[in-house]
Amino acid sequence: MENQQLFILVVEDDQLVQNLVEDCLSEGGFETVATPSGEKAVELLDAAEGKYRALVTDINLKPGEIDGWEVARHAREIDPHFPVVYMSGIEADEWASKGVPNSIMLAKPFAPAQLVTAISQLLNAIPPAE
Repeated sequence: MENQQLFILVVEDDQLVQNLVEDCLSEGGFETVATPSGEKAVELLDAAEGKYRALVTDINLKPGEIDGWEVARHAREIDPHFPVVYMSGIEADEWASKGVPNSIMLAKPFAPAQLVTAISQLLNAIPPAE
């Protein structure tokens, strides 16, 4: 497991924001895989076989049927402890009702350090495998 590279899955449809998030996580010591669509994110999660350590997702993903809430629920169906960080400029107030438990919401715009801290905090909170 130590030599296996684990990635943060970034789901963001705005290319500028996606680049910023990837740069921020890279500077924080994380490798990323990014996609602009919820549909592609679900495909990647289904094929991942444990490749991803966490999910960072925007809520509104255009165009497409699958939003960030649904991507996160899908990730949690695969692994109930999967770390999830949501990013949103307008739907942050819906996090309490639509977000998965033990996730973090970052309202855009946020400081890059906030994202690295959120991911680290969630990764450190994962219970050890039995």
